[in-house]
Amino acid sequence: MSRLQWTIRPELLQWVGLFGAAIGWTAQHITGFGVTVAKCGAGGSAWHLDQTAWQVTLIVVGLLLILVAEAAAVTVLVRTWGVEEDDAPPLGRQHFFAMAAATGNVLFFVMVLLSGIGTLASTPCQQA
Repeated sequence: MSRLQWTIRPELLQWVGLFGAAIGWTAQHITGFGVTVAKCGAGGSAWHLDQTAWQVTLIVVGLLLILVAEAAAVTVLVRTWGVEEDDAPPLGRQHFFAMAAATGNVLFFVMVLLSGIGTLASTPCQQA
């Protein structure tokens, strides 16, 4: 009986690492805004949304997506260790994107964390 070996293509890891955190932050940000608008709007009052539960869930899911993206970027970095960014493709390109992704993912992690803390610390639906 043959064993199945699961191998993930480096190109897939490269793109997950590069775009995964941006997609995670965008989903958290847009959905969180939508939940706040639904909670505070007249049309959403019948839904009885728990703002805190939704925001915490969105923060956790967003951070998990970013951690997956960071793991993918670090995996590509480890696989291309010793390769320079200007080396021949595909390894040079993969190393370059992985370096950019590993740095950018940290920034997206902080953005989700800070926006989540700000959302939980503020009181929505107040008239000025």
